Amino acid sequence: MSGVNEIRSAFLDYFAKNGHEKVSSSPLVPRNDPTLMFVNAGMVQFKNVFTGEEKRPYSTAATSQKCVRAGGKHNDLDNVGYTARHHTFFEMLGNFSFGDYFKDRAIELAWTLITKEFGLPKDKLLVTVYADDDEAAALWRKIAGLSDDRIIRIGTSDNFWTMGETGPCGPCSEIFYDHGEGIPGGPPGSPDEDGDRFIEIWNLVFMQYEQMAGGERVDLPRPSIDTGMGLERIAAVLQGVHDNYDIDLFRILIEAVENTIGSRAEGNQTASHRVIADHLRSAAFLIADGVLPSNEGRGYVLRRIMRRAMRHARLLGAREPVLFKLLPTLVGEMGRAYPELGRGEALISETLKLEERRFLQTLDRGLSLLADATEGMDAGQKLSGETAFKLYDTYGFPLDLTQDALRQRGIAVDLDAFNTAMARQKAEARKSWVGSGEAATEKVWFPIRERVGATEFLGYDTEEASASVAALVKDGAEVDAASEGDEIFVVVNQTPFYGESGGQLGDTGRMTRGGTVIAIQDTQKLADGLFVHRGIVESGSISVGDALDLKVEHRRRSKIRANHSATHLLHEGLREVLGSHVAQKGSMVGPERLRFDFSHPKPLDRSEIEAVERLANGVIRQNAPVETRLMAVDDAIASGAMALFGEKYGDEVRVVSMGTAIEGEKAGKAYSVELCGGTHVAATGEIGLVHVVGESAVASGVRRIEALTGEAARDYLREQDARVRKMASLLKASPEDALARLEAVVEERRRFERELAEARKRLAMAGEGGTGAAPEARTVAGIAYLGRVLEGVSGRDLKGLVDEAKAGLGSGVVAFAGVADGKVSVVVGVTEDLTERFDAVSLVKAASLAIGGKGGGGRPDMAQAGGPDADKASEAIAAVETELQRTEAA
Repeated sequence: MSGVNEIRSAFLDYFAKNGHEKVSSSPLVPRNDPTLMFVNAGMVQFKNVFTGEEKRPYSTAATSQKCVRAGGKHNDLDNVGYTARHHTFFEMLGNFSFGDYFKDRAIELAWTLITKEFGLPKDKLLVTVYADDDEAAALWRKIAGLSDDRIIRIGTSDNFWTMGETGPCGPCSEIFYDHGEGIPGGPPGSPDEDGDRFIEIWNLVFMQYEQMAGGERVDLPRPSIDTGMGLERIAAVLQGVHDNYDIDLFRILIEAVENTIGSRAEGNQTASHRVIADHLRSAAFLIADGVLPSNEGRGYVLRRIMRRAMRHARLLGAREPVLFKLLPTLVGEMGRAYPELGRGEALISETLKLEERRFLQTLDRGLSLLADATEGMDAGQKLSGETAFKLYDTYGFPLDLTQDALRQRGIAVDLDAFNTAMARQKAEARKSWVGSGEAATEKVWFPIRERVGATEFLGYDTEEASASVAALVKDGAEVDAASEGDEIFVVVNQTPFYGESGGQLGDTGRMTRGGTVIAIQDTQKLADGLFVHRGIVESGSISVGDALDLKVEHRRRSKIRANHSATHLLHEGLREVLGSHVAQKGSMVGPERLRFDFSHPKPLDRSEIEAVERLANGVIRQNAPVETRLMAVDDAIASGAMALFGEKYGDEVRVVSMGTAIEGEKAGKAYSVELCGGTHVAATGEIGLVHVVGESAVASGVRRIEALTGEAARDYLREQDARVRKMASLLKASPEDALARLEAVVEERRRFERELAEARKRLAMAGEGGTGAAPEARTVAGIAYLGRVLEGVSGRDLKGLVDEAKAGLGSGVVAFAGVADGKVSVVVGVTEDLTERFDAVSLVKAASLAIGGKGGGGRPDMAQAGGPDADKASEAIAAVETELQRTEAA
């Protein structure tokens, strides 16, 4: 029972047997506390439960919580590898009571577990209590049988826990294990308490007061319990070792390091092996929880951890990436308790490999330059801040790596000079930045971005989080606060809201806290990673520094995710059906539909569209997981991943793959692989269905398809089915026979229309009184002239009638004005023997002026014009006659 996995299970099973709910570890990125960079204690996920803001269906719980302390005020990074108990990643075992049991039950449960279940000897244990907590001291005497000399009263803040300046608080009681006289150090509270003999293994927090703003403490109506026991520490005790790095888990990881690099963990190399084993855990779990290496925020802390491990691997002799080779060992040891490691193994491995490959290039160059810069320097001296900044700015060698590399030589860095050089660079960048010029408010974003840094995007993994307001903008200028009715732009330190980019629309939702409600109407990504939320303060007020609860509109986000993933499937389908020349030329992914523009020289026919749909829906039915990896952009493109039109990519990119191709050259391989930073469904089956509803031209050589997914596609098809059934009813046919019946009706109508047109022409050409005799011509300008207004005859029928009339005349001019649908068309014909004397174009222009037209045109023997004034059709015929007389007279 002394193995790490056994201890974890035994702890959780023990408390489950005693009525506690087993609660899974929360992600390392805190969703409910914007003040924390990473979860660093077991109670973080229960913070709102303790304050009463959140209700859960249980009143007692037990967890094994993942924790990281490597950034901000909780930073153990520099000590890791050089001490027995410092870690960047650790597991905190804890049991919690939310107003259920209190001190007596907490002490009883703890004592029974460690002495009976874990079998620790009572004479090796002692406890501390807060100085005036007589109740806890009495309970330890009664329940554990401890004598007063083994119940140590501590009056400092170390034994009194507070959540903040205000809020729940209470005294602590810590359990210590005595490693024996052979190890230096004294008990807690003694002058030698910093030694390693007495090690705290469990801390019980008795949450019984509320700290008020004025300093007063009042009793909580429902006192609670929060405990924490480091799994690595208790494992060391149970396995009979004093050093956490000698427990079974670390022995296995360090052995894997030895075998992979070919270096023994002994002497001066011991620290490097420990650093690699510890940092591998941190890096893997952070990546699994959605953190990726970057130059800011959580991503920067991850990069520091990874690069510190990589530098120590280099010190051990590694010349190629090795961390990713250690990952299977870690997954094998911890993957059962934390399945997210297995699910994210591909992403973790790719990320480790990519970062180490790039870092080794930086490391070689940087260490060489650093060696030259510090040649002849002795311990106690300082490296020039300008030199350190040049290494950082010009060669990409981070400051913390410079400090770490010089640490063993006892050389420091002139930080004041380094910070001065950094400030000078930022000032130059600010002067050279001109913005995009899109709006007057654009000028405000760069200074905010420079001051507060890039926004941490949490939206790949969650739609809810808490955040701290970093900046507010109203009417184009920064403000400190906003109140009800104000339209504002909100910048926070972290957000689940996606900022519009890559064709995907920004998220909407709400920001709330207490009586404050802000309706977020749009989210934009500006100024290189600053997420800007546009909204209206519906109630309450908001100030810079406030903590808010952020919630993305789930239904809308879900629709956008489905449409975005469908866009990828359609893109690949178009390439499969039309050819590899197809490339994205733009897109719009919204909640209602998707639009995709692509290169192709001609319209798609129905069979091509159906083939694309068939391929995409085939992958949707696979319900295949949508996988994401981090890769170097060149490697990603070289591997076949498609880059999207209009996207700007950094050195590292997210590669999204989905589905398996079932036919063609790619059969058995990933169906769609694209570079993409947007949000996607977890599995293709969530898309439901994709249906193309439109295809059109956008520009020369660019086509556009529009499509619907999921419920929208089903609604569209239901509406289409309803139309078919209604049409069938009107045709008095079954839906199956409706098309044939409609074709017959259409053909019948065409026949009727032809017969009607012929009848109208015959009627229009009939003589006076409708006798059917041909109309008689008059002599005008010495020639035969036939001019008529034909009611109900359209322009397309006039030319045929004019030709017939010309043939009947033999020699002469014909002018017909056809009136239909409130418009008038005029056609003038001149027989060939007269075209030398009369031009049909000149004659029809005269008619056009009469009916408000624009002149018309044609040939000397036949010309046509039109106009809007049907009431003046007769005047058009008269105008032709007048023009004949004028021409003859000339």
